[in-house]
Amino acid sequence: MTGDTKTVTGRAARAWKALRTTPAPVTCALIVVCCVLFALGPASGLDPRLGTGDALLDAQRSYFRRWGVIPAELLTGNPRAALTPATALFVHGSWVHLLGNMLFLYVFGAMTEQRMGRLPFLLFYLGCGCLALLGYAVAHAASEQTLVGASGAISAVLGAFLYLFPRARVTSVLPFLFFLPLRLPAWIVLPFWAALQWLAAGRATQGPGVAYLAHVIGFGLGFACAWARYGRRTRVKPAPAPAPEGENQP
Repeated sequence: MTGDTKTVTGRAARAWKALRTTPAPVTCALIVVCCVLFALGPASGLDPRLGTGDALLDAQRSYFRRWGVIPAELLTGNPRAALTPATALFVHGSWVHLLGNMLFLYVFGAMTEQRMGRLPFLLFYLGCGCLALLGYAVAHAASEQTLVGASGAISAVLGAFLYLFPRARVTSVLPFLFFLPLRLPAWIVLPFWAALQWLAAGRATQGPGVAYLAHVIGFGLGFACAWARYGRRTRVKPAPAPAPEGENQP
C-alpha cells in the first residue's frame, strides 16, 4: 500500500511540474497584443504626432470612446457598440493599468491555459471578458463613462485558477501587515481578493474609476466555468513541490 501511495504521489508531482513548465502561447500572445496596441495608442504617450497637453487628452478620449464600452450606447442595439466588449479587452488606460493586468495574466493565465488547452482557454478568456463587461453595462445602463481593460477577463482567469489549483501557493503583499510578503494558498488569497472587489463594487459610483463589478462578475464566471467543465474529480491536486508565485490584487 505504501508503494502505491508513493507511485501516485510521484505521478502527481510530475504532472504538477509539467503544468508549470509547459509553454503557454495563448497567454503570451494576449500579453503581446495588449502591449503592442497600447504602445501604438494615444494612452501610452509615445506617438509624437498626437501632441501633448489638451491635444493628447482629446486623442485619448476619442480613442477610448471608439474602442471602449459605453453602457448607455451598448444597450441601444447600435451595431458598432455591440463589438466594443471584445475590443475593450485590448485597450488600457495607462501604463499602470496595462502592467498590472499583464502581470496577473502571466502569473495565473499560463497554468490555467495549460490545464484547459489553448483554444478552450482563448474562448474562455474572450467569452468571460465580454460577459463581464456586458454585466457591468447592464448594471449601469445609464452610464456614459467609458470602460476599457482586460480586468474582467483576467478576473475570470483568477476564478478558474482558484477552482483548478486551490492549493497552489501565491506570494501576497498585504498592506495591513506592513507589506510583508507571505506565501498563502490560492483558496485563501483569491477569495479574499474577490471579497474586496465585491465590497468596493458596493461603494462604487457612476464616476470614473475601477469597474469593480466587472471584476466580481468575471471571477464568478471563471470559477463557474471551471467547475462546470472539469468537475471535482478532474481537478489537479499538487504534491509537495515548488508552487507558482503571484500577487493578490489585479
